[in-house]
Formats: sequence, structure tokens, C-alpha cells
Amino acid sequence: MAANRAGIKKGTEVAVEPIRKKKDIKAISQLLQGNHRDSLLWIMGINNGLRSNDLVKLKIHQVKDCKPGDTVNVIESKTKKPNVLVINKSVYKTLQAYLKEADPDPEDYLFRSRKGGHITSQSLGRLVKSWAASINLKGNYGAHTLRKTWGYHQRVNYGVGFEIICKRYNHSSPAITMGYLGIEDKEVYNVLMNEVG
Repeated sequence: MAANRAGIKKGTEVAVEPIRKKKDIKAISQLLQGNHRDSLLWIMGINNGLRSNDLVKLKIHQVKDCKPGDTVNVIESKTKKPNVLVINKSVYKTLQAYLKEADPDPEDYLFRSRKGGHITSQSLGRLVKSWAASINLKGNYGAHTLRKTWGYHQRVNYGVGFEIICKRYNHSSPAITMGYLGIEDKEVYNVLMNEVG
């Protein structure tokens, strides 16, 4: 049974996909090693599942003294609901490398634009597309890919339940979360091969 790799149709547009294979995640991480800002954007995005609009608006002072296990309070720009950014070991290591290289002003945005202010969600989308293209990854990728990648790997590799992922995403409806989880036809087929009786 062939899985649909072109993306999930959402109205007339094609929704972006998560990055499903760990080898592709590692390839992008290696690709970004020389660029501390983009590496942090990537690692923080795939390890937290925040919306890109909230991720790009983080400021240096919010994270500069954080240690692994610390949380940063965030008010979501879309929903106005409270949420948190968690500093795990991967995020901490990448953050320290960035702060050491950048020596930024605490009031600066963490992900500064060359034009001033923070990079936009649209710019992040273009970056993600270019990273995927650089490793010859076929599919539709963009800013939301980071958020979807987090949810996909929590479900598939860590066995995190749907309810917890839904809560983390701060979604108003379980149906929205379902669209984020990157479920493919072959996964449904494999479940149907499980013998019940």
C-alpha cells in the first residue's frame, strides 16, 4: 500500500508535513552546524512544538540563564493562551553555542532578522524548505514542519498519548491535532494487520 507523501490536503492548499525519519533530522542538524542561529531555531522548534510565530518572538533575556529542565512562559499570539518553552539538553547545548558566538543584547530577539527585529514565520518557512531541499527530502515542508515533527516523534518514537500531545499543542479541537500527527496510510494498514482474536 503506497502512502501519500505529497502532504495532506487542507482545503485547497497542501498542508506541510512533519519530518518522519530520524536520519533526515540528523542530516538537517549536521547541515546547520556552522550556523548557530538557524541550528537553534531548528533544535528549539523540533523539541518544543510551539507555533512558529511564538518561537521567532522569543527574546534573549527569556532564555539566557536557563538550564536543562527550565521552562519559559509564553503567551501564544494566536490563542492568547499560556504555554511554555522547555529547555531540554539538546536545546540547552545549542542555545549555549549560539549565545557564546552571538554575544547578543538581552533585549534582542533570539532569532534576529538581518533587517532588524525578529525573523518572520514566512522566513522560517523558506528556511525549512531550503534545509529539506539541501538534503534532497521530497515533500511539502515549511514553518509548521517543526511543530508537526515534534508531535510526530512524540507519538511514534516515545509513545506519547494523543491527549497529551493535544494539550501541548493547545488545540481547541482533537480534530486539529489529528491533522498534525503525520499519520500515513501504511500506518493504518499495519494496525489492521494486528490480530485481535
